[in-house]
Order: sequence, then C-alpha cells, then structure tokens
Amino acid sequence: MIGDYTYYEFSSILAMQAFAGLILFSVFVMMALGLAIIFGQMGVINMAHGEFMILGAYVTYFTSIFFEHYLPSLFGIYFFLAMILAFIVSGALGMFVEWAMIRHLYKRPLDTLLATWGLSLILQQFYRSVFGAREVGVTLPEYLLGSISLTDIIEVPINGLFVMGLTLLITFGVWFLMYRSGWGKKVRAVIQNRVMAGAVGINTKMVDRMTFGLGCGIAGVAGSAFTMIGSTGPTAGQLYIVDTFLVVVFGGAASLLGTIASAFTISQAQSTMEFFMSGSMAKVLTLLTVVGILMLRPQGLFALKIRR
Repeated sequence: MIGDYTYYEFSSILAMQAFAGLILFSVFVMMALGLAIIFGQMGVINMAHGEFMILGAYVTYFTSIFFEHYLPSLFGIYFFLAMILAFIVSGALGMFVEWAMIRHLYKRPLDTLLATWGLSLILQQFYRSVFGAREVGVTLPEYLLGSISLTDIIEVPINGLFVMGLTLLITFGVWFLMYRSGWGKKVRAVIQNRVMAGAVGINTKMVDRMTFGLGCGIAGVAGSAFTMIGSTGPTAGQLYIVDTFLVVVFGGAASLLGTIASAFTISQAQSTMEFFMSGSMAKVLTLLTVVGILMLRPQGLFALKIRR
C-alpha cells in the first residue's frame, strides 16, 4: 500500500498522469517550436505568441460552425481544413506584424517585449469585442470522441492520441524545413552571421518576415489542436505563454532537440506533481527547479554551437 492506494492503483495513476503529461507536452512543443524559431533567429521576445495560438483556435471554431451548418456531410474532415486555415491566417498576421512593427525594433529586446505585450492586450480586446467574452468549444467528429481502454483503470482519450500524432508530424516538418531544405540553410546562415548572409545575396529581411510568419503559423496550428482538449477564450493564450517561454529558455534558444527535451521534462513534472499537490504549487516547484538549473547552465540544456 502507498497511502490509500494499492501498488496497482498507484502505478495506474502514475501512468494516467504520464499520459496527461504527454498531451500537455504536445501543446508545449507546438507552442514552443514557433517561439523558439522567432526568438532563436531574431532575438524577438514575442509576448503576443499566445494570442496567435488563440487566433488559430477561433479559426477552428468558426470552421466547425460553418461545416456543421452548411456542409454537414463533410463534417468529419473539417478539422484538417481548419488546421490549414489556422496556419495561413496566423502566419499572415505574423508577417504583417513583422512588417508593421517588429522590423523597426531589431536588436532592442526590451522594446520588442513591451511592443508585443501591448499587441497582446490589443488582440485580447479585439477577440473580446468581435467574438465575445465567453469561452467557446468546438464539436469534434465522432472518430475523435471516446477513449481506448488499456487496463481496467487506464483509459487513453482518442483526441489526446490525435494531438500527439499531430505534434510528431509538425516537429518532423519543422526539422525537415530547418535542416534539410534550402530555405532552412538561409535561416541558419542568418542566425550565425547576418552580415555575411546578406553579403552573399540572402534577403535577410524576407527571411526574417517568413520566419516570424512561420512561427506564428505554427502557433495557430497549436491553437487548432488546443480546441480538442480545452475551451477557447480571449485570454486563454496567456495561460500557456509563461510555460512556453520557460520551455524555450530551458531547452536552449534555436535548439529543436532542446525544445523537445525541455517540453517533455516540464510537462511530465507538472502533470505528476499536480496529482500530489495543487496546480499552483506544482508550477512554483517546476519554476524554482528550472531557475536553479539555469543558474548552473544559463545557456540551457542544448546550446547552439556557433564558431566565433
């Protein structure tokens, strides 16, 4: 016996919490991938990243409403179209924000923090005025409902498995784009030496714009996936922005492997501790642990090696 639980019950609870941590890990990874791309290349602290996620969530919500009322025979495939639209809309807004505001603030990290924090408040109020203050939820297709029973106690929700599969697909896509494509070579060249990259003919301004748009587009897809596990509201993005920055800094900026490892560590720690204590105390202990590790290793888990 462990407390009031048998060993079998306790191990089942740990397994359930571990799976819940994997779902949280999936959301963290999708959010952090976009943020790591933006922060790693341009040094921009995008405090409005959560609002780009919520934009993707609202796009998914209205897509589900449209299919439910006008194309009910195709309702089963609406989610795949919604993810594409969420990526396009959030990415387009990100490119516009980079052109209108961010490009004037490069090499001024404090100014980008304040500017994007103001943008975050503007977008929150815009969502509240246009979409309403109430939280909304999407209707999922039937094949994403229910759960799979692994044992008498452990049940795995199907939508959680879908979110994890989507995360794997996006992570592979980002890896391929950054490390196996011509555009990824340009991005890494700009990261390592912006002046030299411009000297050999790379349009660094366009690379910045496309990179910022890509990061925001990935956040939009994360918002689309978020609708499967939670409700959407104007301020819902702020619930994840601190944890997302924690993942990026702890993993090491511009490190894809570091982002994944950091997201897994933090999500599993929070999910497990939340069963034994309050959610706020779990976050506090996680934050203190990460801060302590960063004091010993300020470059993060996986630092990008650059020849200087």
